[in-house]
Amino acid sequence: MKLLEGVDAYVEGRRTYGAVYPNGIQTLSAFCRYTGDIPLDTIREGQVAAFLDGPATSETTWQNKYKYLRSFFLFWLARNAISALPLPLRRPPVESPFLPYIYSRAEIRRLLSMIRISQKNSNCKIDVRTVRVLILFLYGTGALLSDALTLRRDDLDFRRRTITIRNSRPYRSRTIPMCSDLYNVLRRYHATNYPKDSARAPFLFLNRNGEALTEYAAETTFRRLREVSGVTRRDGVASRPRLHDLRHTFAVHRIDGWIKHGADLNRMLPALSVYMGRHGLGSSDRYLTLSPERFRAQLNKLSPERGSRKWRRNPALIKFLTEL
Repeated sequence: MKLLEGVDAYVEGRRTYGAVYPNGIQTLSAFCRYTGDIPLDTIREGQVAAFLDGPATSETTWQNKYKYLRSFFLFWLARNAISALPLPLRRPPVESPFLPYIYSRAEIRRLLSMIRISQKNSNCKIDVRTVRVLILFLYGTGALLSDALTLRRDDLDFRRRTITIRNSRPYRSRTIPMCSDLYNVLRRYHATNYPKDSARAPFLFLNRNGEALTEYAAETTFRRLREVSGVTRRDGVASRPRLHDLRHTFAVHRIDGWIKHGADLNRMLPALSVYMGRHGLGSSDRYLTLSPERFRAQLNKLSPERGSRKWRRNPALIKFLTEL
């Protein structure tokens, strides 16, 4: 069996189980271009190592590429298409600080208000309404983008006001309640935004052609929206605000709300982990470091103008808070 045939069969198998797998496809396609369409059993460790160590490859990219290639070769090792894994030793993972971007509520409103402008070009693949509902869905549920894009219309139960999120990882599959605002948004969108041939496109979020959205299209659309809206980081971190950061923003805003109302965080944080499909009941504890509501009284004293939120613009203060 040759490499390209092996990649096609492997990807088809992943899709059979409901995986979208865009990043894996990208890595395997790049590997095919690098080595050429050679027989699977002739691939050697040196070829894989050279591909992984390509120019301008960050540590995170190296680890991700290794993960995708390892899964691919394990698949064919189990089917006796190769006799051994042609992989170099894996580098020990380098721990990176947990520094997602937390959008303010004003920034969320600004993003929503600028969608029509960012999507005014007729070449945009996603219509204004779909972009708006997708952002509200991610912000209102803390779901992963991949979960949102594989969501089917029949996963919404408007009678019980619940959403069933299915994931290839069993612990991330779950049924969660809708808040009243999200319920109203999704119900209107569900009733009006789908093609007549529902069997051909059963997914909730579709592009202008009535096809399921891809992660690439969603990410590209959001980057353009972020630039048009002028939403950027001011805390000294090089990475830009991402669509995925809506998930982290959901968690931090929920925790801020609980702190304001005096909720028992020992009881609520494990519930938040389950709601978000996180592994481990204590996995949401790290969001406490990103919840400035813990220090509301002190922060108001630091800000010369109450309500101006100037403390959010202070990189040194934000860094101090994240290190607590």
